[in-house]
Amino acid sequence: MPLFRGSVQHLRSKIDNGSLVPTLSEQYRHQLGRSVPDSEARSWARSLDVLSADLLEAGLGSVEALVEYQLPLTSKRADVVLCGTHPSTGRDQYVVVELKQWSRVQMLDGTDNVCLLEGLGEQLHPLEQVRTYCTHLTDFIGTLSDEPDAVSGVAYLHNATDLDVDALFEYPQDELGRLFTGQRRGDFHTFLQSRLDGSAGVDAADRLLSSAVRPSKQLLTLAADEVQQREQFVLLDEQRVAYELVMRAVDSSYRANTKEVIIVTGGPGSGKSVIALSLLGELSRRGRTVLHATGSSAFTQTLRKVAGNRAPRVKQMFKYFNQFVDAEQNGLDVLICDEAHRLRETSANRYTAAHLRTGKAQVAELIDAARVPVFLLDEHQVVRPGELGTVADIKAAATQVGLTTRVVELDGQFRCGGSRAYETWVLRLLGLAPGGPARWDGDESFILRTAVGPSELESLLRNRLEAGYGARLAAGFCWPWSDPIPGGLKLDVEIGDWHKPWNNKKQTSHAGAPGTPFWASDPAGFEQVGCVYTAQGFEYDYAGVIMGPDLVWRTDRWVARPEHSHDTAAKRGTPEQFDRAVRNTYKVLLTRGMIGTAVYSTDPETQHLLDELIPQR
Repeated sequence: MPLFRGSVQHLRSKIDNGSLVPTLSEQYRHQLGRSVPDSEARSWARSLDVLSADLLEAGLGSVEALVEYQLPLTSKRADVVLCGTHPSTGRDQYVVVELKQWSRVQMLDGTDNVCLLEGLGEQLHPLEQVRTYCTHLTDFIGTLSDEPDAVSGVAYLHNATDLDVDALFEYPQDELGRLFTGQRRGDFHTFLQSRLDGSAGVDAADRLLSSAVRPSKQLLTLAADEVQQREQFVLLDEQRVAYELVMRAVDSSYRANTKEVIIVTGGPGSGKSVIALSLLGELSRRGRTVLHATGSSAFTQTLRKVAGNRAPRVKQMFKYFNQFVDAEQNGLDVLICDEAHRLRETSANRYTAAHLRTGKAQVAELIDAARVPVFLLDEHQVVRPGELGTVADIKAAATQVGLTTRVVELDGQFRCGGSRAYETWVLRLLGLAPGGPARWDGDESFILRTAVGPSELESLLRNRLEAGYGARLAAGFCWPWSDPIPGGLKLDVEIGDWHKPWNNKKQTSHAGAPGTPFWASDPAGFEQVGCVYTAQGFEYDYAGVIMGPDLVWRTDRWVARPEHSHDTAAKRGTPEQFDRAVRNTYKVLLTRGMIGTAVYSTDPETQHLLDELIPQR
């Protein structure tokens, strides 16, 4: 949803009477749960004043303007989307406008799509930015899927002259990305008039805003094409900057014989694994030696299965963190360490040969293995004592061997429907962010509700499954996990008269139940309950979560109860470590759904808290 919707004339009237910025600020606070930065408010006041004046002068006062329009399934917002009718075809037409107050800019050496601005650092080229926004719209908005020509993009640098930003014009322009400066106002007007006939755009805006959002390009179902054939994902803003940073580091490692460590951090669905696969595909095509590694058996096995479906050799590109104990130093150009929050203290286990038990830190082994080691992580997904994948840990290991570290923070979010408000709500609920549990005020891009019991929870998800969506039910590790029995799986998860098996313990299928690594991706996985170790790293449309007695709400605080947990790995730590691990466990489970989540607690007092916080709509 945009922060403001109305005709250009209405937009102008609110600017003239001084009410636009307060309106945008109020909506920003409501939708994002925080106050708007002063710099953002100043930018609105200046840029929207200029744009609205230009639109009126071009005779487009009746066109509908969506200000700060949120792109589907991401928290990214386009500055303005103009909705109207094409003067030649009479069909709906949309122009995405990216407004920049830049007055001077230079390109970062060695790049063609990353700019360097004084005080702002590295920024994506505005044409690349608006072009990816346009592509994202046609990828995800159902009404636009067969009408790619209905969307155009423009970057308007209204404070600049051509000479001030001449380097930007070297970037190729097309219908999805045109560049105009304040010096080219006339050309800007002509461009807009060639796309919009000036008639009312209310209906076109209605159709855009009410259109079904197509299911997102699921990471795993597209991994094969990503790695073997072509780039499948559109990288937005910081995702693209992170991608380009790695590519530059690879080139630099050869030209200058240098080495640096790159860390990419981000919350659920912010695009970390999309970046990882994009890098893997492109570096492979360029002939660079590159491998992908994780600490998750389920994630790695699934990637191997999907990406190597038609080319078995591709499976060998997916490794585990503990497979680099005796790797040749800098033997790889790039090592992509996905889900790096699952790094362990060392790679040694009971099966490790004696001569390989060096005591060396696992993170140090991974850093040594490549010219450019890349770590992608979310610190709030550390769910076991002994997992050391934090920015501080990786930085310290790099510093110890004299290497510099570059950190890119992703603020886009694709999972959870792009709802930043929901992720913040989860972090506050579990005490992983300050402020305490808060009432869920709703978000049009995400559905959250409670269930009165496990049967209703399962029924809600099954209805979504039958409607063509993906859905999975997961729970805290509060019940024993039995070995498969002849003919099926034991019904371990028992709540009253409701029974359900955990996901299959075996790596291979058993009596129709998929192997452990494939619970989240195989349709048959819906018939079992997943735990954090099978759900972590994956996404599905709708998530059902059973909170067990290992974490309960008592009066005004959470109480972690290891005596109710069957997670032997988590219980090996101190009480404080278990407390952190179990909160992170439920944070992971609650943020797997892209469109919605339903939650139920087996504990009455905890369920009462959830019912109070989540109004049933």
